[in-house]
Amino acid sequence: MCGITGWVSYDRDLRAEDATLRAMTETMACRGPDDRGTWAEGPAALGHRRLAIIDLPGGRQPMTAGTPDGTVALVYSGEAYNFTELRAELDARGHRFATDSDTEVVLRGYLEWGDEVAERLNGMYAFAIWDGRRGELVMIRDRMGIKPFYYRPTPDGVLFGSEPKAILAHPMVRPRVTLDGLRELFTFVKTPGHAVWDGMHEVEPGTVVTVGRDGLRTRTYWRLRTLPHPDDRDTTVATVRTLLDDIVRRQLVADVPRCTLLSGGLDSSAMTALAARRLAEQGEKVRSFAVDFAGQTDHFVADDLRATPDTPFVHDVARASDTDHQDIVLDADTLADPEIRRKVVRARDLPMGFGDMDSSLYLLFRSIRDHSTVALSGESADEVFGGYQHFFDEEARRADTFPWLVRFLRDFGDDAGVLRPDLARTLDLRAYVADGYRTAIGAVSRLDGESDFEFRMRQICHLHLTRFVRALLDRKDRMSMAVGLEVRVPYCDHRLVEYVYNAPWALKSFDGREKSLLREATADLLPKSVYDRVKSPYPSTQDPKYALALQEHAKDLLGRPGHPVFDLVDPERLRRLAHSDTDLGGNQAARRGLERTLDLAVWLDMYQPQIVTA
Repeated sequence: MCGITGWVSYDRDLRAEDATLRAMTETMACRGPDDRGTWAEGPAALGHRRLAIIDLPGGRQPMTAGTPDGTVALVYSGEAYNFTELRAELDARGHRFATDSDTEVVLRGYLEWGDEVAERLNGMYAFAIWDGRRGELVMIRDRMGIKPFYYRPTPDGVLFGSEPKAILAHPMVRPRVTLDGLRELFTFVKTPGHAVWDGMHEVEPGTVVTVGRDGLRTRTYWRLRTLPHPDDRDTTVATVRTLLDDIVRRQLVADVPRCTLLSGGLDSSAMTALAARRLAEQGEKVRSFAVDFAGQTDHFVADDLRATPDTPFVHDVARASDTDHQDIVLDADTLADPEIRRKVVRARDLPMGFGDMDSSLYLLFRSIRDHSTVALSGESADEVFGGYQHFFDEEARRADTFPWLVRFLRDFGDDAGVLRPDLARTLDLRAYVADGYRTAIGAVSRLDGESDFEFRMRQICHLHLTRFVRALLDRKDRMSMAVGLEVRVPYCDHRLVEYVYNAPWALKSFDGREKSLLREATADLLPKSVYDRVKSPYPSTQDPKYALALQEHAKDLLGRPGHPVFDLVDPERLRRLAHSDTDLGGNQAARRGLERTLDLAVWLDMYQPQIVTA
């Protein structure tokens, strides 16, 4: 797991641009605290920061291979979980290896198969290859978009990086956000390829982007496809379990300490139990970590989102799977600390977070990093197996929009509510969402004979797996890599995603509950309390001190009336929130408005972007 960056400029020799390349590379230091490396040859320059996971001494990058027709150089971020099998195949084809790293397997795989190496990889990855034989840069991203990857075309080439900050470090790039960027910032729709920053793009998941002297071309090597599902319930459940056993086995491979993220929900509990059983066969015990808030378990108040606190269920799983467990307990002052807010905004490059849920995730990962370098997460099981409340909410199902927005509006309020009324009218976020929704559902194919209801549920599943999950994966990656922690996501294995996506909704909810297939496939591993537990989202603090701290920070901001945030945010609404005598501890919409505004202010101070609102 690493941070990558680079520059291709066909009009110059980049060996003379070492200072710029190093500046871009150093923005990725948090992603790769263990080592750094740069390489340049003619029009190409590559930079790398390394978090050493496999073959600690041998996996240094950029990694090069000499050929009679030119050098092939690679910078790679991620893990290929099937690298052992690929190495054996390449060895049989005559390739010789100097290291034990999966990086070299990817490089040799490219030499053998070209960019079709992407189809052979199982894992999470974003990598760039300078092919000196052809004078081309090849950029490849994993199927689900687990690892981030950004690029910005230039008049004579391209800039790229794991994060926008690497590209923004180049002297020719000025941070600029247009109306379309603001629209993306204030709608939770995750438009494929959109990077918010003007002129910048994401390499889309499952895509190869090739840059040459004649310009840029793309090739999609993977997308969700609609296929018949011939298996009955028992076969489907058994297949899910077989896949999960294989996935967890592969993702436990590392030369550094590993752990699991445990919330006490079905997803993380099943994954932790599978990991514990696997490691027990090797005479090892799995470490597990959970987040909690000071006083939350004792003073928990159920609401529409969360019926139960996590901690009792976490402890049930820890006992049942005999994990070496630790709760990471956070207090309101730490969650609201302005310095933590700055670290979170810097990690994300944008003020589009989840408030205290971002801060707590960052703090959780920072604490875990003292003990482990790799963590397995239950992220994306809700999208794969159908776990969110809005999958079962009739209003959300029927809505002619992204279904999660129905629930968000009900539970958290309107994100655009913080904006100045004139700007909100100019942005017309409703039309932007409507256009994005029509494009998204247009990509979903229908099976012959599929009922209207089954097709609608297929559309909802597709929307989650191609839009919603990508926002959460990006959040997970940014918060974890900001502290040099690699988080793996077993439920994003493309084999599992493809198989479960094509199972009809009647199978996914055969017992009338969420995630029926996952629950049944791992029933033998779960405590009864967890087996019976209703879905509960990632926790949010209920401590009223947190909301009070937000109000104080907002009052400080209001004392700076010339701050550029008020070109975007309605100061009168902020004043009402900051001076409200009503307890905002449980008012999610009010808290989110305060958090959104404070994040925006930090971002504007930190990046000083040009905001184009005309």
